[in-house]
Amino acid sequence: MKAIGHIHLIWRAGKGSRRISVGTIKKSASEGIRFQYNQEGVEQAKKLGFVHYEGFPDTDKIYNENVIEIFGQRLMRSERPDLQDFYDFWNIDLSKKEDKYYMLAFTQGLLPTDNFEFLAHFNPVKNLSFVTEITNLLKSQIPSDKVADGDVLRYELEPNNQYDNNAVKVFKEDLYLGHIKLIHCSVFHKTNKQFNLTVQGTEKNGVLKRIFVKASL
Repeated sequence: MKAIGHIHLIWRAGKGSRRISVGTIKKSASEGIRFQYNQEGVEQAKKLGFVHYEGFPDTDKIYNENVIEIFGQRLMRSERPDLQDFYDFWNIDLSKKEDKYYMLAFTQGLLPTDNFEFLAHFNPVKNLSFVTEITNLLKSQIPSDKVADGDVLRYELEPNNQYDNNAVKVFKEDLYLGHIKLIHCSVFHKTNKQFNLTVQGTEKNGVLKRIFVKASL
């Protein structure tokens, strides 16, 4: 079993809005890497302003050419002076840094210029370790001094959540912080082993704006 399953193309209307899976990137030995839109998600997203991802204009088509090349344009360029810090933050296996599918899965392809991200279905393989993010922080308004880099967190599975049967709630001691991101949360439900959760980094301005956490088996 490989660590990375499918990768979902996620869109949301803006910060604080719900994430919607609008497409899926699939990789196989026989068919290579292909992409298609998730019709139910596309219909939900269109009501909020979604059109399509640049390079993939037809939401009814299955794309099998230049898929990873187009999505891979979001990855950090190798000439960046802070490249090693980037690798360290996202816990990258340097032997796989040229693998765009791997890099998209592990770095989420985040850009400050749009509302897309790429969230992988991870499988609970031995020594799995990836960085994810806690959601709902805009609503929580948690003071910035409550969480620091390196803090150990705990989590609880929430299979009866109204939005996601794979939901995972995250706490620092008894303080509720938020949930693990959509899609990323599913791997927590696939194993009886306990993940170790530690704070990888934060963005704050009086209150916590973002909390990135490293999840490790």
